[in-house]
Amino acid sequence: MFFVLSKILGFFAIPSNLVVMLALLGAALACTRFARVGRRLMIGSVLVLAIIGLSPLGNALILPLEQRFPPWDAARGVPDGIVVLGGSISPEVSAARNVVALNEAAERVIVVAELARRYPVARIIFSGGNGALISGPGTEAEAALRLFESFGIAPARVIAEDRSRNTVENAVFSRQLAMPKPGERWLLVTSAYHLPRAVGVFRQAGFPVEPHPVDWRTRGPQDALRTFSIASEGLARTDTAVREWVGLAVYWLTGRSSELFPGPVAR
Repeated sequence: MFFVLSKILGFFAIPSNLVVMLALLGAALACTRFARVGRRLMIGSVLVLAIIGLSPLGNALILPLEQRFPPWDAARGVPDGIVVLGGSISPEVSAARNVVALNEAAERVIVVAELARRYPVARIIFSGGNGALISGPGTEAEAALRLFESFGIAPARVIAEDRSRNTVENAVFSRQLAMPKPGERWLLVTSAYHLPRAVGVFRQAGFPVEPHPVDWRTRGPQDALRTFSIASEGLARTDTAVREWVGLAVYWLTGRSSELFPGPVAR
């Protein structure tokens, strides 16, 4: 029930979706006695889309998320295991085309080739089922196994967790498979902007992890005031950031995260 509800409410938590819905409402009202209100809604929606798409808003919102955890320090020692979160593979396209179809978060899985070579004894868990509300054929884990094998990683090293549909299930199911022992060190590989929410959920699930951020969308604080020359890019950046901030709040309020804005040190 939580998964279905989160998908439905999540649709309206995306700024671009919400603004488009308001514009459509305005178009509908334009044919009624509330035509003036309708016109204002449509004009306002266009202005808001322009601001979101071209202004630095998306960068300003995503930067605190990306800066929350520093890059992983290899000098800290050899990890016992690596958990890689899904979100970088399109299971439907992969199944339909018989390929491994990666999206803009591809670094989540590409970095595994280097980590597997550097730490040949570390166990690898890929956690990703099919997160669509109405899922089609295939899972991310199936495609990831094919990709990792092409990297030269022995299949015996990789555990495919193919049931999870969101970050909470990533944590719960990965812990069941990893069965981490006291003192073991596990890396958590996911997009830098997603790490605060992911780390909080893993801590709440009783699975201590060491963040390994990848897939940065900004260069750093110097991008806080950088505008976008293509509106769709700014819209996508804002949508991504807002989804994470809303997710942080919801997961904390529902007891699924250890704290509101998890950081390097657990509280």
